[in-house]
Amino acid sequence: MTQARAGNMTQDTNAELMDRNLAMEVARVTEAAALAASRLVGRGDKMAADQVAVDAMRSALNTLHIQGRVVIGEGERDEAPMLYIGEEVGAGNGGPRIDIALDPLEGTDITAAGGPNALAVIALTDEGGFLNAPDVYMDKIAVGPGIDANILDLDAPIADVLAKVAKEKGGSINELMVCILDRPRHEQLIADVRASGARINLIGDGDVSAIIATTDPDTGIDLYVGSGGAPEGVLAAAALQCIGGSMVGRLTFRNDDERGRAERWGITDLNLIYTTDDLAKGDNVMFAATGVTDGSMLRGVRRYPGGAKTSTIVMRSKSGTVRRIEATHNLNRKNWLKSI
Repeated sequence: MTQARAGNMTQDTNAELMDRNLAMEVARVTEAAALAASRLVGRGDKMAADQVAVDAMRSALNTLHIQGRVVIGEGERDEAPMLYIGEEVGAGNGGPRIDIALDPLEGTDITAAGGPNALAVIALTDEGGFLNAPDVYMDKIAVGPGIDANILDLDAPIADVLAKVAKEKGGSINELMVCILDRPRHEQLIADVRASGARINLIGDGDVSAIIATTDPDTGIDLYVGSGGAPEGVLAAAALQCIGGSMVGRLTFRNDDERGRAERWGITDLNLIYTTDDLAKGDNVMFAATGVTDGSMLRGVRRYPGGAKTSTIVMRSKSGTVRRIEATHNLNRKNWLKSI
């Protein structure tokens, strides 16, 4: 074996090990945010819960050996004191250049009320791999693996889409369970889905976990439909890139200010329909989420005197591996947990 070839193999091996190590390290990032937010579950203060999750996630991110850039974060720099879009994170030191999409607390209202499916979420990929989605709404349709993505049509009557999904699944429309955010803007959509004969699971918040739920037969969710945050759409697409499934999305705008915001982030076609690959592309996507409250995908944080238990899911698109991590934390012995 030549020296050059041996050197290349060593570099490839090191890169693979780095990817694997990073995939596990990101679990610590979401664990930190979830542990911090868990102190405020059910206390009615969503702003405080979000802030402690942001602070904990930022601190944990800055221990990673990466040169990270937040592309989906807590808002634009002037509007967000922490983890704003464009913020540089990570320990640097020659680490890989990584784009980051994150939501330190997906489901702030859920957390404040003590409801289900609140998560701490993060996704990473190679530089330029995520859509720089502005903080506007996005119309979405998402399904799990085994469904032809070409049948997902945002402009077709929902009954037609449901009929095609049911055919793909080998069943009838009345066997489908459709997940929709319970919002006034979805009143007509809900009526149309019911008129088609399909069943509906209305949720108060948390469309990232809802979209991921379409990939797990145990949840009973066949389809996610409706309008939710565009940044959450990117996070959900990152998970689908790792675990399988498809989604389509299109940005929606309520006013000229939102259109201007999109244009500032380089969005030139305001009517473009995005696929999973458009939102989160590449073979190096990593996704991690830790439960804050109990949900369909993960158990929430269980706290007890001096310690806590967390449930985390970590995925990689390169290998298709999905790991579930049940961790027990000694809050008195770990330096990074002492303030949580």
